[in-house]
Amino acid sequence: MREYETTGRVPDWCGVDLLRAWAFYRQREHHMDGVSPMAPDWDAVVDAVRRHPAATAADLPPSAVGDEGEVGEGSAGDAAETARSAALPLTLGHVLAAVGADHAPPIGLDDILVIRHAFKPSGHVGLQGPEDVTEDRVLAYTRSQDIATRKFPAEPPRYWVILVADGKSRSRLFGVYENHGERLDEKTDLNRFWELRRVDFLRSLEDRLVVDWTSPRSWYRWGPSAASLPVLEIADRDAVEFPGFDRVLLRWHELEELIGDPRYAAWRAALSEVQGIYLITDSSTGKQYVGKADGSERLIGRWSAYARNGHGGNVALRELAKVARESGTTLDGSAEDHARHFVFSILRVFGPSTPSSEVDAAESHFKSALMTRTWGLNRN
Repeated sequence: MREYETTGRVPDWCGVDLLRAWAFYRQREHHMDGVSPMAPDWDAVVDAVRRHPAATAADLPPSAVGDEGEVGEGSAGDAAETARSAALPLTLGHVLAAVGADHAPPIGLDDILVIRHAFKPSGHVGLQGPEDVTEDRVLAYTRSQDIATRKFPAEPPRYWVILVADGKSRSRLFGVYENHGERLDEKTDLNRFWELRRVDFLRSLEDRLVVDWTSPRSWYRWGPSAASLPVLEIADRDAVEFPGFDRVLLRWHELEELIGDPRYAAWRAALSEVQGIYLITDSSTGKQYVGKADGSERLIGRWSAYARNGHGGNVALRELAKVARESGTTLDGSAEDHARHFVFSILRVFGPSTPSSEVDAAESHFKSALMTRTWGLNRN
């Protein structure tokens, strides 16, 4: 185990009995703990048993993985694995090797650690949902690792390939960080921190490459172990059709995507043509805010401000941000954490030449109708 922590490889001198004992130890450890995921070396050890020339049929573990990540049994599982391999011949190893060979200097599988982030329940300090898949939050979550080297290697490799759960065992490429070493000045009794910098390796495949992470119990794998993961797709994500002004319903993280993601081009074009009255609902409390976008700002301009900071300069929304920071309820100290539960919709739209007085009157009407001055988040 100590050699694996250092090299990321199962030692060649391990016999079948030792490998079986190693796997048994990890399984019992996982069973008795009941909380932590399976040890990171689990997949490598099981693969080593399968490949060992002295292994008999009785030594071999099942090879199929079910929908919920549990290992299948018997010939049916083997047949399913064979069928999937035949249908999906392209693996992550093929992609990493091809792109890595063109890199200067070349990047090999031994230089790579593949990490899969899954969403955790509310209240966890990690990634709670798709709204948390931002550059700052993923970096902060990735660079902080457990102090125990059995949970994270003492000397991880140079390049960290980050995947994010995308439904069951589907995992989508977020990006790649280059490891510039451990930050000993930040080390605590519980965590180690790493100096990570975003790099262009696999940049053209970000948000496009999806692999089948066949062992959900292990959240990271060394490059050689991850090489066998099947590639499910490499494609541009579909454009998001604009549903019409009266059917707009966006959560805040979707609003962030709308502003910069090419998939929302039709949305940006529509929202840049109209003035309007919009509604922001805090889904965690039910409180609402009525706002307007008039003049040359249009709806796209006004909503861009909310995407940047979560409050758009509004008094009550800035107060929510301040309370969140001071109460320590933010996930990583981000100023916009208060906005993670916001839902945006449109109450009424106006043509670009509509007088501002008409827009003002409509805003006042909706504030009164929805009582957002009394029970909501409007202050005037």
